Amino acid sequence: MQQYAEEAVKEHTSNLQKYFFEEHKRNKQAPFYDIEKGDIKRILNRAKKNSDRYKIMRNEGKSTKEIEKAFNTKTDMRVFTWKGDRDTIMTPYDSIRYYKSFLRSGLVSIEPQTGHIKAWVGGINHKYFKYDAVEKQKRQVGSTFKPFVYASAINQLKMSPCEKFPNTPYTIVKEKYGMDKDWTPENSGKKYGGELTLKEALANSVNVITARLVDKVNPINVARLAKSAGIETEFDANPSIALGSVDLSLLEMVSAYSTFANKGMRVSPMIIERIEDKNGTVLQNFIPETKEVLSEETAYVILNLMEGVTQAGSGVRLRTTWARPKYITGYPYKFTNPIAGKTGTTQNQSDGWFIGIVPNLVTGVWTGGEDRSIHFAGIDKGQGASMALPTWAIFMRKCYTDKSLGISSGNFEKPLNGISINLDCSKTSNNEDETIIIENETNDEHYDTDF
Repeated sequence: MQQYAEEAVKEHTSNLQKYFFEEHKRNKQAPFYDIEKGDIKRILNRAKKNSDRYKIMRNEGKSTKEIEKAFNTKTDMRVFTWKGDRDTIMTPYDSIRYYKSFLRSGLVSIEPQTGHIKAWVGGINHKYFKYDAVEKQKRQVGSTFKPFVYASAINQLKMSPCEKFPNTPYTIVKEKYGMDKDWTPENSGKKYGGELTLKEALANSVNVITARLVDKVNPINVARLAKSAGIETEFDANPSIALGSVDLSLLEMVSAYSTFANKGMRVSPMIIERIEDKNGTVLQNFIPETKEVLSEETAYVILNLMEGVTQAGSGVRLRTTWARPKYITGYPYKFTNPIAGKTGTTQNQSDGWFIGIVPNLVTGVWTGGEDRSIHFAGIDKGQGASMALPTWAIFMRKCYTDKSLGISSGNFEKPLNGISINLDCSKTSNNEDETIIIENETNDEHYDTDF
């Protein structure tokens, strides 16, 4: 599975990179967008001071003038390319900008029932990019945080996925949560109208309905649930967390999603089962921590909600036949089995996320630039469904092809005591209401975190 994960990251990220380079040929500030020249200079200087070359020269007592001259003098060097290492001549300063131009990606896969980490890809190439995008890196999570809001609503208020809410702008007043000003989030593309079921709203990442829900259940309760499920990073419980304004690691997110897949039981991730000596004598066993976070029913209902994402929402690319653009790798995927999941895209397409769940495996992918100002110009290539979902799909297809792995393709197991919450939306769905059409491929997140 580790091999399949590395192959999947390479296959999609290398292909996506071609289109990233092509786009930035027309960008005079490449690979940066949305920032001033002074900010670019500060980013590059910070990278310079973090480089081995700079640290060595400093330790040798070189002056600032000598260091600057060295960084602006062309020299022989071997650099990374997706087609293999290449010998070239460039200044060390230019090489910093060159490496900034590469999209990064991370993948982690966990067996939810045991917490066993099955695959961990911290980056695109460890020799040249040593920063771990799974555990060490923390980035805004966008709409991948929304399931915690929906889970809180289901857990506290016993809401059904079929309950309807108006798809209209919603304002949370500043006094209620001690904010500096009122908060009125927008839907992507400012698309409003009619009513949507919770299942439709999550499938299409509708911000205004998520805002209504976080106001109903209180952001503090959403934060408590997320932390109980496995989010360890401290963050303020502002309403904007509902739209993913918090910076979290990929490992935290996949671990927390595993709680949904494991019937509401949190199992901490583990990468080492035991330590043995050379004779096979067990020196130490490791047992993961477990904790009940949600009822079986609530966990099953949130999985049902997230199945809507891959059935008719922003993750539908896993299933349907459509005119595949060249930057989408390995399509068609033709998955027919139950898959729960969520895409995520942050402001300016700085981060693309996808976390997908099958009964015995939860896998998350993040893709983006090293800095938030390094991204695609538009939502088409920059959304989570384009940046991260294809890597997940390639990885899972490889896993399903290898029957020895035993990856489940069946249904999620229903609670032993049955389900009291209505999951059949066939009589209440607004799918035929033309006033609420959502464009699945371009409707990811837009939020304003300036309170």
